[in-house]
Amino acid sequence: MALFLISRHCFKRRSNMATMQQYSSSVVSGKRSVNGVDLYYEHTGRGKHAVLLLPGALGSTKTDFGPQIKSLNKERFTVVGWDPRGYGQSRPPDRDFPSDFFERDAKDAVDLMKTLGFKKFSLMGWSDGGITALLAAARNPDLINKMVVWGTNAYVSQHDPKLYNAVRDVSKWSERMRQPMVEVYGAEMFARTWEAWVDVAQFAHRPEGSICMEALPFISCPTLIIHGEKDPMVPSFHPEYLLKHIKGSRLHKMPEGKHNLHLRYADEFNKLVEDFLEEEIN
Repeated sequence: MALFLISRHCFKRRSNMATMQQYSSSVVSGKRSVNGVDLYYEHTGRGKHAVLLLPGALGSTKTDFGPQIKSLNKERFTVVGWDPRGYGQSRPPDRDFPSDFFERDAKDAVDLMKTLGFKKFSLMGWSDGGITALLAAARNPDLINKMVVWGTNAYVSQHDPKLYNAVRDVSKWSERMRQPMVEVYGAEMFARTWEAWVDVAQFAHRPEGSICMEALPFISCPTLIIHGEKDPMVPSFHPEYLLKHIKGSRLHKMPEGKHNLHLRYADEFNKLVEDFLEEEIN
């Protein structure tokens, strides 16, 4: 679990939940009722290989995955983005953080893909979305082709809460970082929701600070772990732990990458992911 970093994208509200809307030449958006909540999604491409993008904390498809929605190969992949319940355009309800919120997000994500008619698909999860992906893959091995995670951790170390608490006060964030989230949630809601995330992010009540450590041995799909070596929020011991405990996984390090490496180095990232997803499974 780690701090999301965001890119600037316009955020257009869709008020008609029943209607899918074409808002560009290649991206279709809509809402589907899943587990009692109307979940917002976008999809693009017509490839046989379906891929679900899972955003970070308070993130959404538009704030977190612009370069992937735009540039992942449309002939080879069908790319689906979604806003988890309480985030982005999957509101109402407002976001809450029960003790099992990652498990809840994982179920919502898988059930959304089923509702959209995908029988098997791959996962790309960033930060909190990576944790959601790990749980989804562990619990649904027959549904998941492959998985890519980055900026992700399976537990909270004794060092991590200091990192989270250091960014609790959003008024101290730069305008560039803060404004896109204010545009989505409003200043008050953004500050309140972020503080709630920081509070729950500690996971101090769990043995060894586990978020999903116990799920890792049940992951059987080919898994690519990507780590930015300059990531200020996810120390290198976290991807190393994932590598050790996810059978058959591999780790790719990006020397200049930070937490938002898929945005900052989008071309390199997209090529790396496309090559991995297209490899034949032995």
